[in-house]
Amino acid sequence: MTLQIYDTATRRLRDFVPQHEGKVGIYICGLTTQGAPHIGHVRFTVAFDILRRWLTEGHGYDVRLVRNVTDIDDKILAKSAEAGQDWAAWSYRFERETRAALDLLGVLPATYEPRATGHITDMVELMDTLVEKGHAYSADDDSGDVYFDVKSWPDYGSLTRQSIDDMEPAGDADPRGKKDPRDFALWKGHKAGEPESASWPTPYGRGRPGWHLECSAMARRWLGDTFDIHGGGIDLRFPHHENEQAQSRAAGLGFARYWMHNGWVTLGGEKMSKSLGNTLTVTELTKRVRPLVLRYYLGAVHYRSTIEYGQGSLDEAAAAVERIESFLGRVGEVEPAAEFPEAFRAAMDDDLNVSGALAVVFETVREGNTALDAGDLDRARDAAARVVRMTGVLGIDPLDPQWRSTSEDQAAQTVGALVEGLIEQRQQARADKDFATADRIRDQLAAAGVALEDTADGARWSLTKTDPEAGKA
Repeated sequence: MTLQIYDTATRRLRDFVPQHEGKVGIYICGLTTQGAPHIGHVRFTVAFDILRRWLTEGHGYDVRLVRNVTDIDDKILAKSAEAGQDWAAWSYRFERETRAALDLLGVLPATYEPRATGHITDMVELMDTLVEKGHAYSADDDSGDVYFDVKSWPDYGSLTRQSIDDMEPAGDADPRGKKDPRDFALWKGHKAGEPESASWPTPYGRGRPGWHLECSAMARRWLGDTFDIHGGGIDLRFPHHENEQAQSRAAGLGFARYWMHNGWVTLGGEKMSKSLGNTLTVTELTKRVRPLVLRYYLGAVHYRSTIEYGQGSLDEAAAAVERIESFLGRVGEVEPAAEFPEAFRAAMDDDLNVSGALAVVFETVREGNTALDAGDLDRARDAAARVVRMTGVLGIDPLDPQWRSTSEDQAAQTVGALVEGLIEQRQQARADKDFATADRIRDQLAAAGVALEDTADGARWSLTKTDPEAGKA
């Protein structure tokens, strides 16, 4: 079967045919490391992780996925200055937090994860080409800014189907040095008050890159002049992706052959963002639900659909995960099937219709439970094998060690909280001179394998080793 994907540029479903047989190159715009990642940020990573897994496991492609790190921009400089911290240290802190969040959600590591600050030479080279071809110019105010001349490229606006006459001025630099207010910054000259370390020498003056230039240069470095798929959130279509495409093609590059964009996560009908103050960080949410549940929630609807977060959203996801886990637990040891069910494959090849694919998963779960109830273990095991195969490519296989380890960690945290609660009750009983209750709690803990030691600093506890032969005749 042929995979079809919705190409945002042409606004239609297209058969996916890679540039090079058996190989796929994907570039997705990663996060700007200005703060802790929330679920609105990381939704795209789950969506494109599913795409990557399906290309690899469903079609056998060798996938090279590049997800950049925007580690220098206006917001990073502003927020680090506000906090009184070095901008590079600030950026690196949130880069680590982002990577930890993606690991927690089972997102496979990118093939390459280039940082913008590591590709200044590539950016200057691309900028030189644009200046030479008459598509870019240095500002005439000695600021060191360099702009892309949007009117020099007749195809500008084609990605988002806009007329240049209807566009608002670009707000990414001082307009005084521009020929046209819609021209966007390729390079931003160093300004008084900015850290010297946040600038690099170029023939145009000392400064730092514009956001759009960064991605074009990194995509070219790691995927070549032309590559298969460019992806990102729907909010990046304009101006970011429009500008990327314009500057890359004006420089003579083929750039992206397909464009894919995922929908937002909204809260109360509004896009989830730091500016709205309605962020829900991955770290905080995974204190309330298992990472597997959050991963399921973010990936369970079509990638182009909006996810509306509300009360009960994660409860529904938890119930769905538990249905799968309960069935697999009843079956016992399971080996994944060699092939995907045809209905599942058809859904995934239909522009990654995950909702349709999950319908096949739960139909198979029902089939397996029915077989177990009838005592047909062979049929149940076959169903379980298909469930593991399908959930594996969606990144939500409960038997994957990724989720076992996080489940064990959560179980340990839960046990610890319960033990600490009982210790507090015992301490209160002793303070009230209710020694019978204090002794009973101590005996209950001992019976559960928890040893207590009363010290000058309070009670300490540890798990005792159990004898596997204890209780046997």
